[in-house]
Amino acid sequence: MKKVMLVFGTRPEAIKMCPLVNELKKRKSIQTLVCVTGQHREMLDQVLKTFDVVPDFDLSIMKKSQTLFDITTAILEKIKSVLQEAKPDIVLVHGDTSTTFVTALACFYMQIPVGHVEAGLRTYNIYSPYPEEFNRQAVSIISKYNFAPTEFAAEHLVKEGKEKDSIYITGNTVIDAMKHTVTNDYTHPELEWVGDDKLIFITAHRRENLGEPMHHMFRAIRRVLEEHPECKAVYPIHMNPIVRKAADEELGDCKQIHIIEPIEVVDCHNFEARCFLCLTDSGGIQEEVPSYGKPVLVMRDTTERPEGVLAGTLKLVGTSEENIYKSFKELIENEDAYNAMARACNPYGDGFACKRIADVLEFGKYAPWVAK
Repeated sequence: MKKVMLVFGTRPEAIKMCPLVNELKKRKSIQTLVCVTGQHREMLDQVLKTFDVVPDFDLSIMKKSQTLFDITTAILEKIKSVLQEAKPDIVLVHGDTSTTFVTALACFYMQIPVGHVEAGLRTYNIYSPYPEEFNRQAVSIISKYNFAPTEFAAEHLVKEGKEKDSIYITGNTVIDAMKHTVTNDYTHPELEWVGDDKLIFITAHRRENLGEPMHHMFRAIRRVLEEHPECKAVYPIHMNPIVRKAADEELGDCKQIHIIEPIEVVDCHNFEARCFLCLTDSGGIQEEVPSYGKPVLVMRDTTERPEGVLAGTLKLVGTSEENIYKSFKELIENEDAYNAMARACNPYGDGFACKRIADVLEFGKYAPWVAK
């Protein structure tokens, strides 16, 4: 029996890895183990509960005001004993977090094969996003299995010299997750507050946007909201105190926006499905919201998810106050501009990514799953 360990530590990772955990547990020839690092704590635990995943190991590394140095050294020190005890045949990591990079590094030191879920995303700007771009490039050097979500991602890996037979185009597991979370009968007090107005869904937390860029983002959003009383915004705020301070200073007394505590994955996906448009600097939301045919303004200078830009559902607007203001305002006031972006185009898969990955691990190849 093959022993597969999945290691993750943040909320976004958990959303995309928990469906894979549950798919692998269906396979009789695979023993599935889960290790969480606790890089995020409360937000991680919410997702685990939603998907009914109970970790076999929990490193519990999170501490107040943790830095990249803290995260890196804590995981590296604690995961060694877990890998020694579990003796996995393969370790699966996801995407581009510090948990992902450090786990892959530990596996390299111990010569344990690594499978990289959501492999091949690139901006080729090592500081944008930071530190994620470095993390994912570094993990690609180590990985034996590269589970690329799209052809674009796979092409990056081929150009970088990865063996073609190590690359599998699977789709993105977040689409699998959304089949579990979005329902027609969903309700929430914040949706009742919005009523018949246009819901603007906001997320903002990127490390490279902290400081003046984030203030510019929030000022632009406020200006548009104050000019358009028919819009109401909901912003589930990140736990980072620097983000919270900037949001309070720029948006705290704006009556058209509700800044709320982080929400569970079920809430997040259902808010996305019901929004008029989304403003974000997140990665995963760029994959999720296009599935609902809603425009996404990406408040970053680069994106490792060009498929959405090419499909027309994403637009890079940077962090300039004027650029964000003009793009946001146009989508509210110009119906043609809105309709040009509001197309239900999902370039990220058919909801069978987890089955494909599990097939590769169990049989060495995957069946041509097609959504019915």
